[in-house]
This record gives sequence, structure tokens and C-alpha cells, in this order.
Amino acid sequence: MSQARLKIEVARAALRHVESGMLLGVGTGSTVNAFIDELAASGLRLEGAVSSSEATTSRLKEIGVKVMELNHCGDLELYIDGADEVDAHRRLIKGGGGALTREKIIAGASRKFVCIVDESKCRPILGEFPLPVEVIPMARAFVSRKLTGMGGRPQLREDFVTDNGNLILDVRNLDLINPVQVERDINQIPGVVTCGLFALRGADQVLVASESGIETR
Repeated sequence: MSQARLKIEVARAALRHVESGMLLGVGTGSTVNAFIDELAASGLRLEGAVSSSEATTSRLKEIGVKVMELNHCGDLELYIDGADEVDAHRRLIKGGGGALTREKIIAGASRKFVCIVDESKCRPILGEFPLPVEVIPMARAFVSRKLTGMGGRPQLREDFVTDNGNLILDVRNLDLINPVQVERDINQIPGVVTCGLFALRGADQVLVASESGIETR
């Protein structure tokens, strides 16, 4: 089964968590795009959605979903998003699409976070995928030096600006045996908006699509 087909299958599985009239948080990325397509085909009517990126906002509006500001909502019932890597403890690396800060905010504001991935995203230890770190532009060189001091190899994501007007450093070679501590340490560096480790607030459930079906973790 192709990776595209696996994304469709896990997107359909995620729909089982969505109820009519729900206020839904929606992430960013190719698997989420498959989820939005399946949501449109399902006929489910939502109260509205809080989106993690301008790209997702555009797709949601195209299928007739009212996109709402998080500041005008209470806690969200459910957040659906993908990940670049997932470990056995439901901790994640996210931010390959550059929406990590808004994704982390929505995850924090949601009672339940369901992460949808195909089996290629599963890892025994996080870190094969470079860790995205969103930084305020004036702090780019300073933060790079700090990350290098932690053992990382940061690289500026060229020709990319986040929806918040910031830059992304993609960091390789970090020791992520203890991702909770690394998340805390990176987020304490002045000039860092946030990093793409979702360890302090990981997923509540991970749906993994493979040739043998959907596994729920």
C-alpha cells in the first residue's frame, strides 16, 4: 500500500473521534490534508475549527468549515494533527511544515490530542528527523551557538518564514534520550519561540497506519 493510501486510511480512522457540532483543532501537513478531505466527504458538520496554519485555514474554508480564533474559544474538545516522528511513549517531533508554535498552542488548549501517522514515522528514539526550532530573527545566530553548545548542528531553513514572522533552525545530532528535559532546555534559550519536541504535552492517542491496518497507541 502506498504512503498516500496509508495517510487516507489513518485520516478515516481519525474521523471516528470527531462528533457533529464539535469545536475541533486542526493541525498542518499532508496527513492532515488527507483528514480534511475525508472530513469534507463525511458530511459531518462542525461548530467550527481552530487552525494551526494559514494553509490549513484556507483548506478548511474551502470545505465550508468556520475557522475561529483560539482567543474567542474555550478549551477545545479534540485536536487532530500529524507528526514527523513518534516514539513508543507518544512523544513527537513536529514542525516539518513550520507550524510548530501554533500546533503546540492548540495541543495545549485541547482536552484530547489524537496524532495520525503512517508507520514510517515511528521511531524507538526521537531524533532521526532534524528538530525544528522557531526563533525570533534577531536571535538566530545567538540561538545557533547555544544549540551547538548542546551538541546540535543547527541549520537555517532557507527561504522560509513562519506564519508568525519568525525563522526555523533545523537541528541535527541532538541527544534526545530525555526529550522532556531537552524540550525544557531549548525553550529556555532567549529568542526561542518554541521547539518541535512535543514531550511535555505529547499525544493522548496515536493512530498508526500500516499494511496490516490501524494500530491505536
